[in-house]
Amino acid sequence: MNRQTRTTALAAMLLITGCATTPPDVVGAGTQLETRQAQTREFDTLDKAMTMRSVVATLQDLGFTIDQADADLGTITATRLDTYTMRMTVTVVSKTGDRIAVRAFARAGENAITDPATYQDFFIALDKAMFLTQNQVD
Repeated sequence: MNRQTRTTALAAMLLITGCATTPPDVVGAGTQLETRQAQTREFDTLDKAMTMRSVVATLQDLGFTIDQADADLGTITATRLDTYTMRMTVTVVSKTGDRIAVRAFARAGENAITDPATYQDFFIALDKAMFLTQNQVD
């Protein structure tokens, strides 16, 4: 993939995630189970390191600065400073079978974000990054 195509793809991903000026809902109407389901996705792969790299790349593409990454624990913490501060912690865990679970937890200030759209935007971008990485598209 050439540089112009990558730039166009990145711009499209950023447009999909939107340019929010106010924090997403920090108090959701859903149950704890519904929130956890919105925060978690499983992928068909055994490569935890590749998944971690994809998560880091996705967070950076979405405007986050990586604060800490620990491959042994499978955690990545990042911060995005906009009109409000959003901090996201992503955990990558090997599951039984050929699967990896990725769980994201976001907060604005000290308040947990339960708005499913925030997590949906993250996982849409991560799905694309995982596909590109698994198919060795540069």
